[in-house]
Amino acid sequence: MSDSVLKIDPNITESAEFLRARWKDKQPTTAIICGSGWAKISSGLTIIDEVPYHEIKCLSQTTIDGHISKLLLVKTSNSYALIFLGRRHYYEGVGWDPIAKPVLLCNEVGCKNLILTNAAGGISDSFDVGDLMIIEDHINFMGHNPLIGKNQLSTAPRFPDQTEIYCHKLQALAKKIGEEKTITLKTGIYLALSGPAFETPAEIRAYQTQGASAVGMSTVPEAMIANAIGLKTLGISCISNMAAGISKQPLSHEEVAENTTGTLPQMKILISKLLDSIT
Repeated sequence: MSDSVLKIDPNITESAEFLRARWKDKQPTTAIICGSGWAKISSGLTIIDEVPYHEIKCLSQTTIDGHISKLLLVKTSNSYALIFLGRRHYYEGVGWDPIAKPVLLCNEVGCKNLILTNAAGGISDSFDVGDLMIIEDHINFMGHNPLIGKNQLSTAPRFPDQTEIYCHKLQALAKKIGEEKTITLKTGIYLALSGPAFETPAEIRAYQTQGASAVGMSTVPEAMIANAIGLKTLGISCISNMAAGISKQPLSHEEVAENTTGTLPQMKILISKLLDSIT
């Protein structure tokens, strides 16, 4: 995998070499990409190093409030982990590269597991604002596919199977931690749209009939890329608002940030225990 990345984008290999030289024998095995409201999970973790994105050649600055352009190396009970405190989005109009690069960098530095987080609008009538949802599967309604074009990883399949994008073992581990720590975890299907406008009530009614449990503007492209290159992936949504037509008030990014803050204690416990348990 890494050889093909080297041929296509030397910036990824150069960035991985920079981080390995900086961290020496501290080898991360798991990475987290933080969605809206998730960056504060890092407080309470054992932070070994903090690297601004602008110092990592293959990464680019985030542009959305609540997304911080920093990469953390944290110590877990049995290893190390990376935490990307912010992500890029397709609606920013810069293409797939800034979205793909963190995933490819994780692979290049030797991570085997990837945790993708987001804030999502609840569609299922069994959800409440503040719920955490383990993503069982997704629906890609972004209008595009991050795997279109030249196959950057020659050792990855041209036509990757997507039967199990989200690792069943990691889902079971998260549910076990939830039971042990009395954290209620819902499960469901995440539907991704390009954004940046929130959905209309009519669209939400259509998505309900198609089996979507929650809706958002991220996660799916990273998951598709991670699946194609063999990373074991876990997806977690914080239901930060109920979707249009279900919610009694207009939707806003400020509401998303405010509501994820209320669930932060549970998010922190879940992520901390996941990082200590994943092997």
